Amino acid sequence: MSRLFSTRPGDDGLPGPERRLAVLALILGTLMAVVDVTMVNIALPSIARDLDVSAARAVWVTNLYQIVCAAFLLVCASFSEMISRRRLYVAGLALFVFASLGAALSRSLEWLLVFRALQGLGAAATLSIGPSLYRSIFPTRLLGSALGLSALVVAGGYAAGPAVGGLVLSVASWPWLFALHLPLGLVSLWLAWRAMPREKGRRGGFDGRGALGSVIMLGSFFLAMDTVAHGAPLWQALAWLALSLVTGYLFLRRQRRASHPLLPPRLFQVSRFRLAVSASGLAFVGQGLAFVALSFLYQQEMGFSPLHTAWLFTPWPLAIMLVGPIAGRLADRTNPSIMASLGLVLLMLGLASLALLPEDAGILDSLWRTALCGIGFGLFQPPNNREMMTSAPRELSTSASGVLSTTRTVGQSLGVALVGAFMAANAPVQITLWVGCLACLLALGFSLARIRVSGAARKASVGEAPSRVQSPPKRVQ
Repeated sequence: MSRLFSTRPGDDGLPGPERRLAVLALILGTLMAVVDVTMVNIALPSIARDLDVSAARAVWVTNLYQIVCAAFLLVCASFSEMISRRRLYVAGLALFVFASLGAALSRSLEWLLVFRALQGLGAAATLSIGPSLYRSIFPTRLLGSALGLSALVVAGGYAAGPAVGGLVLSVASWPWLFALHLPLGLVSLWLAWRAMPREKGRRGGFDGRGALGSVIMLGSFFLAMDTVAHGAPLWQALAWLALSLVTGYLFLRRQRRASHPLLPPRLFQVSRFRLAVSASGLAFVGQGLAFVALSFLYQQEMGFSPLHTAWLFTPWPLAIMLVGPIAGRLADRTNPSIMASLGLVLLMLGLASLALLPEDAGILDSLWRTALCGIGFGLFQPPNNREMMTSAPRELSTSASGVLSTTRTVGQSLGVALVGAFMAANAPVQITLWVGCLACLLALGFSLARIRVSGAARKASVGEAPSRVQSPPKRVQ
């Protein structure tokens, strides 16, 4: 860990002491946004009972947060270029903390949903620019290790959410789940204001029409996926999907003409970036699909209780936490595309082994298969994220960060929706796991296609002379 905060002559990024504070602010902000999803899921029955609403309506406490967060990722990433990433990150944290207080004090579902939407907007502001801040905080030579730390934080948050939620609910009521964000948020706010890199926002306008198109495109897409996942009438899903496709077409046309596009076309002219995005989206389809499919497999097919099912999931995020930092460090020294491809092979083998899991299998037989998936994903994600961030031109790193976060969210949501569609068609749950294998196989094809080009580009970027690197951000006084 100390290697992450070492400083060498000619390093870009922040000096070691300020790097520690800035990273701690990033970790706390990310943890709050990630833990919130799985933590609040545990409380949905209690929220429905206390607010006297149906379970179907209570589900929107989680859904609205995720939809708003996903819909505004690209918008927030682009807006940060105008006001600076530091100001957007601090504003996002402040909004998240304020909304958490409002959610804790809410005594009706309507007000709770309002504050959950505001929480989602605050989370979008922080998550959309997180990867680009890692690139700004850390020197290029340590970027893989830094993104490995990011993978550890995200996986740890997802793993800890249910446990934290269950622990709080065992001694207090559900509003305390939201109140828990207040002390962490205030500390993170102070750290972010104190240590985040100071930079000037660019001059020029903001693509308001593009922002509106992006929100409608992504929001309607996630509503379509949510409709499929919950078994609503097919025409509703098709209507939302049609709106998403039409708006997406108009949005892309707008991006070619806009002076400050949310999604710069030049970014996707870089083949390494384009291939890394494709591999990332498909891998997250596989993971999102597996997370839902395994719940049905363990409980309905194999007869495990919900508690046992939660424990059977644990090896996946734990393996990412253990393997992710190692994979990130190795990606700084070797071709990251090779590491990512190896991870996809292991993830694909893990999903195949779960699809072949017999109904009378024991707990240990299930655990090693889930752990294999986690090891594979842990080997894939940090090197692939490093490839995405370093292949993008530095002046477009904020846009690349928004694309990275959006790709992850879209992939996971599509995976969840596919499970809902297959279950609605009464297909065996094992079929969905084989679909996850297919998604990983396609991701592997994209990953292998970039090995040669990324190897040549890595030699150029690692050997970058200090004179070619932008001057480090100003130190905070």
